[in-house]
Amino acid sequence: MRVPLSWLREYVDLPATETGRDVQAKLVSAGLEVETVEHLGADLKGPLVVGQVLTIEELEGFKKPIRFCTVDVGQANGTGEPQEIVCGARNFQVGDKVVVVLPGATLPGGFSIAARKTYGKTSHGMICSGDELGMGDDGSHGIIVLPPETEVGKDAIELLELVDEVLDIAVTANRGDCLSIRGVAREAAIAYGLPLRDPALLDVPGPNAFGYPVQVSDPFGCDRFTARTVTGLSPEARSPLWLQRRLQKVGMRPISLAVDVTNYVMMELGQPLHAYDRTLVRGTIGVRRAEEGEQIVTLDGVERKLHAEDLVITDERGPIGLAGVMGGANTEIADHAEGEGTTDVVIEAAHFDAVSIARTARRHKLSSEASRRFERGVDPQAAAAAAQRTVDLLVLLAGGTAEAGVTEVVAPSAPHTISVPADHPDKVAGVSYGRETVVRRLQEVGCDVYGQDELIVTVPSWRPDLQEINDLAEEVIRLEGYENLPSTLPRPPAGRGLTHRQRLHRRAGRALAGAGYVEAPNYPFVSEQVFDQLGLEADDPARRVVRLTNPLNDEEPALRTSLLPGLLGALRRNDGRGSHDLALFETGLVFLPRSEQRVAAVLPVDRRPTDAEIAELDAALPEQPRHVAVVLAGAREQAGWWGKGRPADWADAVEAGRLVAREAGAELVVRGGQYGPWHPGRCAEFVVVVDGAETVVGHAGELHPRVVKAFGLPARTSAMELDLDVLEAVGDDTPQAPAISTFPVATQDVALVVDKFVPHAEVETALREGAGELLEGIRLFDVYENEEQLGDGKKSLAYALRFRAGDRTLTVDEASAARDAAVALAGERTGAVLRG
Repeated sequence: MRVPLSWLREYVDLPATETGRDVQAKLVSAGLEVETVEHLGADLKGPLVVGQVLTIEELEGFKKPIRFCTVDVGQANGTGEPQEIVCGARNFQVGDKVVVVLPGATLPGGFSIAARKTYGKTSHGMICSGDELGMGDDGSHGIIVLPPETEVGKDAIELLELVDEVLDIAVTANRGDCLSIRGVAREAAIAYGLPLRDPALLDVPGPNAFGYPVQVSDPFGCDRFTARTVTGLSPEARSPLWLQRRLQKVGMRPISLAVDVTNYVMMELGQPLHAYDRTLVRGTIGVRRAEEGEQIVTLDGVERKLHAEDLVITDERGPIGLAGVMGGANTEIADHAEGEGTTDVVIEAAHFDAVSIARTARRHKLSSEASRRFERGVDPQAAAAAAQRTVDLLVLLAGGTAEAGVTEVVAPSAPHTISVPADHPDKVAGVSYGRETVVRRLQEVGCDVYGQDELIVTVPSWRPDLQEINDLAEEVIRLEGYENLPSTLPRPPAGRGLTHRQRLHRRAGRALAGAGYVEAPNYPFVSEQVFDQLGLEADDPARRVVRLTNPLNDEEPALRTSLLPGLLGALRRNDGRGSHDLALFETGLVFLPRSEQRVAAVLPVDRRPTDAEIAELDAALPEQPRHVAVVLAGAREQAGWWGKGRPADWADAVEAGRLVAREAGAELVVRGGQYGPWHPGRCAEFVVVVDGAETVVGHAGELHPRVVKAFGLPARTSAMELDLDVLEAVGDDTPQAPAISTFPVATQDVALVVDKFVPHAEVETALREGAGELLEGIRLFDVYENEEQLGDGKKSLAYALRFRAGDRTLTVDEASAARDAAVALAGERTGAVLRG
């Protein structure tokens, strides 16, 4: 919200010495986020005056049209002689009043003006456009043409209000009242302790039976609708300079008088309005929900298909506007032209449901100044005053006549009251304010306050964000000054440190980083279409998601049930930007909906919640296990003088899972598997034993080609995902000191031929059990496949077995016996036979 300081001073008598920076400091202290203070005309230096064009000579022989003009600037040039100026603009003619900058002046941006020879003529100054003066575009796309009655030689800096300070305020979603000069003026008045001249305090005639007919069919969506009619507007009437300049300063472009007046009143009072060309409205104006599939062409020229939840303004033909968002093109106010334009208007000032307007604006991707205000909260009591203010300005500026009829449709409602203990703000802030201070601050906000120890507070209509006692406490605290709150450091009990879960989370991250992976945290939001890209079955539990009521992005309305979508997206982006050798990881929460949906309780803020209240809150939240995942593509080991390097493959993904399991102290069983995004022949399944039963905790391997294509990933991309919480539950990460023996090791190598479908993990498990206690370590060092030597469907797995005893040197016979026992058990369980 842009707030010109000159406009603000109309409603609050700020000290004359106060600058925009001073006002900014006061408003920031009161809780408003004033981002910048823009100094308009700070580097502007005159003479800048009003001139009248006397003659225009068209210069020939140039690539673009050039005009040599003589302009009467009165005595501003010191001689009274006409000023000779070269100009390329075409939107003015002889007799027009224009803005002239004379030699010696400086325009915004440090552009100095001097007499100079150009196009064969000497130009003594410049005829100015709005952009050149820092005013912005006024819609003419040319130089400024002033009203005929403007005095020649008058100072244009003062006339156009070129010097001002504008506060740019980032208004939060709960402070819709500050999306108006009225609301910011109220805050400034409170901050300075000055009275407010409320622009909404107008004499408004009561409703009668002569107003324009209105029928509200949805009183929940529209609880107040005021309609006023003005006739006999002059089609040639233009917005005066002061009104145009105020609109430009708040960031709006002047369009036409009727539209400019409605925009001006909206910025002044915060009440969005709409003006209909009365001759184009057919019959009664209605407010209802749209019928599914109805269409309307809005003022931006776009044909929109309506949803059944959209609130629309109608006449007997159908929709003529999206309520609270944008009007329809079929009742648009005609701009002033050669004797043509709108002469009779119907003014709409209504109050619409905030949620309905927000959803309509988002559904149609149509955010407007009106929708921004309605979805943040508009003062319903200001509608009649805004309509009256609009009528008064149209009568004053366009010579119109206000019809006596006044339409006001109001749904019955009662003021919102809150009962709050007088010392409640003291408890929240930890400061003793006292009852008098609490009552005074609430009254400054606009509340009516009664009672002694227990206050009955009636909330003002312009503050719909004040819903409960803590909102009132916040008002007292912010107006007393957040900077005045004492700083109290928390005193946690000593020696607690990180939880076991936090330590495992950090160890897993450090281990993966040490293995060459780069952490890539991602947003937890996903689209439900991503599960189709991952190739999950229709009944896969991962497809059950927690949907957000108010998502940041309509295309990603759900919380993730897997870390892979975010990581694969990060891998795709980095690969597209030239980084082809990638190894990324993430540890984070996934969100799994509970079978029974509960509503979360609102926890108190004046005391510590009880254990039962916390447990009730936890029970309403989705399950949030922590997962760890990696994705790999490109080279795992770079080529160089040391060798050829090698590409990342499924084995690296499997090894990442083993690495995390070792950090958790969990015994991880790796076996062949098949699931969702992974290639069915190159997918490993991770299993742990929980309470005597095997539980699948994750998968790793190469991604399916269809998944690679759907995500736009490099070929042979691999991935791994594990449930870190289950590993924590079954693991024992108690540090174990290694047993160091003084006796030598005996190494035996075996090569076993098995069927291709037999997993290495099953063979290794059998060898470990068969070898017994003498086995110190086992390592797979070769996998060989050759149909001629091994037979069809066979493979050879070669293992290095290390044997050692803690109390003696093993003999060859002892080591060989342990090896033979290992081979025998492997043969019994997996059908393995010694190779050759």
